[in-house]
Amino acid sequence: MKITKITLGLATITAIFVTGCAIAQKTYSEESLGLRKADIYTEKSTVPDKTDYTKTPAGTSTKIDRAFENAPPMIPHDVEGMLPITIDNNQCIMCHDPAVAASMGAVPVPKTHLIDFRPKTSLSQSGRIEKDGKIIVNTSDLKLPAQKNLGHLAGARFNCSQCHVPQSDTKLVVGNNFKADFREKGEKNSSNLIKNIDEGVK
Repeated sequence: MKITKITLGLATITAIFVTGCAIAQKTYSEESLGLRKADIYTEKSTVPDKTDYTKTPAGTSTKIDRAFENAPPMIPHDVEGMLPITIDNNQCIMCHDPAVAASMGAVPVPKTHLIDFRPKTSLSQSGRIEKDGKIIVNTSDLKLPAQKNLGHLAGARFNCSQCHVPQSDTKLVVGNNFKADFREKGEKNSSNLIKNIDEGVK
């Protein structure tokens, strides 16, 4: 009786496996995969959309709403001749520095860009990691970011184009239905990160 039940169980499992394998044998052409609808092994027939960045000069462009709360804002103006940013040439800060932004008609960089959040890190004489003069056993021991107001652009924020980029007027391959949920009025065009930097850390 037990052998019959085991045999019946094995036969059922085999039937399910065979049926599953038969269903899984459906094939798809390379051209039907992905968004390009092209042979995935060659680039010969693939022509990307033309990159068409705005030519609107700085100071005359219209701000682009942030994609979500505290998202780095997009660059709405022409950046021809402004990139790459180097240690000797940062044309962004020439207009967006808080000291001159109002007179230039530009948005000043937020306060977070003028603060160094990184603790001073070194090795103690015993070879242990030391941050802001304290021995750290594990970096999770750091409960709050160290905040040092520099009064000028922090080194970690110097390369603006790491986060801020111009937008190309290109046809979207995939539609976007995302709707941002801003907690405060005006956050589509400004940052409240300095108020919320410690969220989830305290």
